[in-house]
Amino acid sequence: MFRVPLLVALSLMLAFGGGILFTIFALDATSGFGAIKLGVWQAFPDMHTSDADPYAKSHRARAGRLLYGTAEGLSFVASDDDSGGRLTAACSYRISGQTPPARLWTLFIAGNDGEPLDAPPGRPSAINSWLVLRNPDSSFSITVSSDAQAGNWLALPSGGNFRLTWTLLDTPAAGNSGLIDLSMPKLEKIGCGHV
Repeated sequence: MFRVPLLVALSLMLAFGGGILFTIFALDATSGFGAIKLGVWQAFPDMHTSDADPYAKSHRARAGRLLYGTAEGLSFVASDDDSGGRLTAACSYRISGQTPPARLWTLFIAGNDGEPLDAPPGRPSAINSWLVLRNPDSSFSITVSSDAQAGNWLALPSGGNFRLTWTLLDTPAAGNSGLIDLSMPKLEKIGCGHV
């Protein structure tokens, strides 16, 4: 007598529960569609616009972050180095080259959730275009390591994986026409342990 209603109720619970779990997984697995990838650096140019896909809009709503206008800024994220290895605090990295044209750029170390990581007191975990030391040809080299380094240096946390977030502000690269000619700096592993 209760067998059919019980099977129907169980089927509905599995369908709705599975759908909800799959949706949460999909939202956490991607920031949306329409990504551009320049080397190891990945950006979603439409993420901050009204043309964003539903996944990107959901990420914006959940994070509660300040949005850039179409031509105001573009954020690139790197989770791997140039050889394809995951960025980890146990290793040291060198970021070198040039950035796309921008009035200002910022680079900071973030956790897997995209939130900036706090460095120990007196150690830098962020740098910007006004503070970076440049070569005569306007290129630069930034060392990302847990050990102090001379020149441009970002301090890594004590352990775990991390991401690098590079934000270009007031840049022609944020418009669709600027994406073709962009090149981002190289991100290479220079060693693991105390190097």
